[in-house]
Amino acid sequence: MAPPQGQMRPGRQLAVLGFIFVVLYLLVFFSGAKGSFQDRLEPRLGLDLIGGTRVTLEATNSLDGKPPTAENLEEARQIIESRVNAFGVAEAEVVTEGNKNIVISLPGENRDLTDVGSAAELRFRKVLKGADGSGTAAVPPPAAPTPSGSASPAPSGGATPTPSGSGAPKVTSSPSGGQGGMAPAPSATPTPSASASASATPSASASASAEPVPASVEEQRKAVEQKVGAAAWQAANGLQAPADLAADPSLADKLKPFGTLSPREVAVLPAQMQFNVPTIGCTQLDKRPPASISDPKQQAVSCEGGASKYLLDQAKVLGTDVSDADAVLDQTNAWVVSLDFNGDGQGKWTALTREAFTNEGQACDASALGQDGKCRVAVVLDNLIVSSPEIQGVLTGNSQITGSFTQKDASTLASQLRFGALPVTFEQQERQNVTATLGASHLRAGLLAAGIGMLLVIIYAFFYYRLLGSVIFLSLILSALLVFGALVVLGRQIGFTLTLAGIAGMIVSLGVAADSFVIYFERLKDEIREGRSPRSAVPRAWMRARRTIISANAITLLSAVVLYVVSVGTVKGFAFALGLATVLDLVVVFLFRHPIMTMFARTRAFLSPRVSGLGRALPARSQQTQPRNPRAKEA
Repeated sequence: MAPPQGQMRPGRQLAVLGFIFVVLYLLVFFSGAKGSFQDRLEPRLGLDLIGGTRVTLEATNSLDGKPPTAENLEEARQIIESRVNAFGVAEAEVVTEGNKNIVISLPGENRDLTDVGSAAELRFRKVLKGADGSGTAAVPPPAAPTPSGSASPAPSGGATPTPSGSGAPKVTSSPSGGQGGMAPAPSATPTPSASASASATPSASASASAEPVPASVEEQRKAVEQKVGAAAWQAANGLQAPADLAADPSLADKLKPFGTLSPREVAVLPAQMQFNVPTIGCTQLDKRPPASISDPKQQAVSCEGGASKYLLDQAKVLGTDVSDADAVLDQTNAWVVSLDFNGDGQGKWTALTREAFTNEGQACDASALGQDGKCRVAVVLDNLIVSSPEIQGVLTGNSQITGSFTQKDASTLASQLRFGALPVTFEQQERQNVTATLGASHLRAGLLAAGIGMLLVIIYAFFYYRLLGSVIFLSLILSALLVFGALVVLGRQIGFTLTLAGIAGMIVSLGVAADSFVIYFERLKDEIREGRSPRSAVPRAWMRARRTIISANAITLLSAVVLYVVSVGTVKGFAFALGLATVLDLVVVFLFRHPIMTMFARTRAFLSPRVSGLGRALPARSQQTQPRNPRAKEA
């Protein structure tokens, strides 16, 4: 038996729907909105609709050249995707291609993707020796400049180093804890005598060069040996310290072939040879392939500022020892990267700063000491030295990488360190901008398809359901307005971007909405055929059709959720758009369709078969209500 009509108050549900519209479009026009009226109504559009940047990264390995495993490539893809999303990029598509490529697609032209594929392998290495990195054979290394100053530990235990004036990034202890401090050392280049004396200085990590060399690297070294010639190779192998070309001009001619080597060829040379041969300069060293000095158990050579090259000790503290990294403003209102070490990492960091502060075993050569005679620790990111500050005390707390950072620079570096080092190294192979003209044609085609689909549904609805077709028409319009407003708001708040696949998902949702109409209206006809009046049939039909409508939409929504979880790229956009449209369709069903049907049931037009669209259901009910024996009635 149908519930009394008095229990249904359609005005309240329509008021709730109106409130939702008001709140949604207030957010559209005033929440994070900028520009003109038209600009505030524009959703974020994807690369396939407005054009954008597509970059192909190829996985490389400077040691053995083997392709990465599928697990490492997938892990790299996830890290790159996290980095891109952390930059606030709207719906980046990061997918693997083949067995060694990762393709990144971003909406908007000329997007800077320089850093998203870098390995971001952070190493803390003690500086053992320093030399000129100009690579000029005929000119001896220049004399060291006068130091510009340093910092000493503050009485409170916090470290506040004095800037050197160079603006180069440096590492300091956080103000919240730790003892001692780290001051940036000047970009000193050793004098010839300082370089020559390096051979007399014992190295605490001399055994590092005794590590086994992979067979493929040995083959590449033999190829380099043949290229430079036996005489040059023998002369370079005999060097125990950076060669003084001013004292032995004939040595310059012998070592000259090393200046013609490519960065990839330089990368396979032993670290001692890279450091001791003066014709190998920072121009070659800075352009070595990624991961050329990634082995923490090996000594390494790296440059700072493009002019000075340093022989670095084994990496005693790694990026994995850093538990968190954030871009923050320090007490001077400058952007810095705050480093928090994990339990084991903090112990390693304290041990490294103690070793450098006391110069254990006199491992640091005079050419590598800071202005106060203390060892320096190089902060090495990938192949480059970010800074090489002098250790002014033993640091027992967390640290900061400081320098002339902008907010973007600090956030980029913190993101790379926070999400971890890539298990695979990459080189950018291709970069292209997708023209917006093609995207505009896709957008027109997608909107045309959506418009045709909605028009066909509306034409069918008015042809078959007459007055009830107006309910379908208004419901689709309201659903479209809700979806559009949600797209604009979600684009600003969470960076959701509408792609061609998303438009396809919304077109599919039209079929789901049409199904719910058919279920409700056909159930209504069945109730009238069973003898109920149209007014009493509306709530009865709603109660019986509601469960089916919810079940059908729940299945669609569940499918969209599963597809979103397991898919990547534009398929995620399709799943999200389909799920969003399905949820909003349910809102319209409960807050508009059922209340408006209750209101229509109280009108005279609803009782007319030709106008209401109930068709033969009303005549059938009239026949059922007529007496079976007219003669008996007359008698």
